[in-house]
Amino acid sequence: MEVLDVTIVNVALRHIAGSLAISLDEATWILTSYLVSNAVVLPISGWCANVLGRKRFYMTCVAIFTASSLLCALSGSLSMMLIARALQGIGGGGLAPTKQSIFADTFPPQKRAQAFALYGVTVVTGPAIGPVLGGWLTDNYSWHWCFLINLPIGLLSLAMVQLFVNEPKALVDDRKRLLRAGLTVDYVGFALVVLGFGALQIVLDRYERDDGFSSDFITTLAIVGGVSVLALVWWEIWHPQPMVNVRLLRVPALGISCCIMFAFFAVLISTTQLLPQLTQQLLGYDATNAGLTLAAGGLVTLFFMPIAGAITGKLVQPKYLIAIALVGAGWSLLASAQLDISMGFWSIALARITLVAWLPFLFIPITAVSYVGVPANRTNEASALINLMRNLGGSVGVSFVTTMLQQREQLHHARLVEHATAYNGFGFGTSLARINAAIQAQSEIMSYLDIFWLLGVIALCIWPVALLLPRMPKAAAPAH
Repeated sequence: MEVLDVTIVNVALRHIAGSLAISLDEATWILTSYLVSNAVVLPISGWCANVLGRKRFYMTCVAIFTASSLLCALSGSLSMMLIARALQGIGGGGLAPTKQSIFADTFPPQKRAQAFALYGVTVVTGPAIGPVLGGWLTDNYSWHWCFLINLPIGLLSLAMVQLFVNEPKALVDDRKRLLRAGLTVDYVGFALVVLGFGALQIVLDRYERDDGFSSDFITTLAIVGGVSVLALVWWEIWHPQPMVNVRLLRVPALGISCCIMFAFFAVLISTTQLLPQLTQQLLGYDATNAGLTLAAGGLVTLFFMPIAGAITGKLVQPKYLIAIALVGAGWSLLASAQLDISMGFWSIALARITLVAWLPFLFIPITAVSYVGVPANRTNEASALINLMRNLGGSVGVSFVTTMLQQREQLHHARLVEHATAYNGFGFGTSLARINAAIQAQSEIMSYLDIFWLLGVIALCIWPVALLLPRMPKAAAPAH
């Protein structure tokens, strides 16, 4: 539900804006407020789980996420909605890292891949289902149901976690030792996390809307965010009880996995936003049909998830699967760059299928191998780091392609206008409006294809990094 919620609201944004009597630009802060609070909680979730107890922290996050979903549905003003969405982001930010560390500690290394295969189903299908479900709920009921559907799932989750999830004895003992020794709260680290990741998330989300660095607001936040993150890294390296344990990045498997996760999710999440946008702008699809272009890819991914889980570490070492997946994703994006303005629904759906079919062979191996060499009592902090890089990669990717899309469109439009005459396809009887519409459509599709080509090149350039990953043990004792 947390992964779903990031995308489901995008589709309903215009309806929410109308209901709250606000402009669409004001409504985009509904998305930004969630992303900012989410980005702040992600890096400190490992520390919170260590101090509060992992199960207790996880259930607290589920409760906050569920309750704030109800507040979102009941919001009658922009201010109330922003507060509710910020609370929802706080709850959602602690979920993914905590449950990943639960999986890492519950299963021995040789079984982690299969566990993460089941978990990966939710990560992959959430963004695919979100636009479809959001469009359907909004069109047939109201935008309120985009939030209300979280309530039964949240309550069921709380009950099942309470009944079936147990805290490992080693973590309980570590927490007792930590509290007996005297807890030192890293207030400086926390402040730098809030300033750094909060400011950077606003910059990434608002960069294109607020005209980039020509805006004093964006420039100031970029400086504050960059300086704060650099200061955070320096501070946490030397702090005895860091809020964000950046020292774990010295573990080769985790450090390399974070880099690959950042780059790949920058590619994946940006294309997840591009395809529905392309179909709505150029092909006139409604929200539901635009979302369906992603749904087919989700079904294919579901098919390959158990296969990837079964072979990871047993038949093929994770680093080789990751390298193959990056090459496959790059090839798929370069093939997508060959589409044209006459493309239909299945051409777009096939482009999505050939991209996300490789996702299980990257996500599962990288999630399993990233914990190799990480101390057993540091899985909470390791999960926080890898999920932080995944989310940051997605935010950077979306911001980058949105800006590039606008720039390439302007470039192609200017070049096409220079060559638009009555002698190269436009007759003397053709109206200026029709000529401009044709040029606009062509410049838009060319800009999308440029982005696909660029993302494909990025994927092909990073695959050698995967070969630096260590081998994953085929048989080992459980972590605890």
